Amino acid sequence: MRTTYMAKPNEVERKWYIIDAEGKTLGRLASEAAALIRGKHKPQFTPHVDTGDFVVVINAEKIVLTGNKMRDKKYYRHSLHPGGLKVMSAEEMIERKPERVLERAIHGMLPHTRLGNKMRLKLKVYAGSEHPHAAQKPEVYELRG
Repeated sequence: MRTTYMAKPNEVERKWYIIDAEGKTLGRLASEAAALIRGKHKPQFTPHVDTGDFVVVINAEKIVLTGNKMRDKKYYRHSLHPGGLKVMSAEEMIERKPERVLERAIHGMLPHTRLGNKMRLKLKVYAGSEHPHAAQKPEVYELRG
């Protein structure tokens, strides 16, 4: 009788990938980064085990949104006090905190569970081209398409 392979948490080998966001479309970059963080590119992918790799995204301020999304896309947050709704357009968000745009897009594509919360920690986003992860020897990852 043949059984399906299930990865064990202590058997997982993690790599570090670096993605340059300059000139890349937000959604396409986010979906590939989420797949890397989740481990879906590996043959030993197991849904209930964190088999993914670390992803470092640089040049987040140079991300591209198509159409009128720069002006029309809105980011909402609430202070939990009456009248505490804060609204910011994508243009303002990229101007003030460019890392947040990518973080929110990628986190939205990860599972919304305790396992997903652990996976979120494997994403590192930086506005500029400098990052402190040279010691991990990240491989450059080229997006498909």
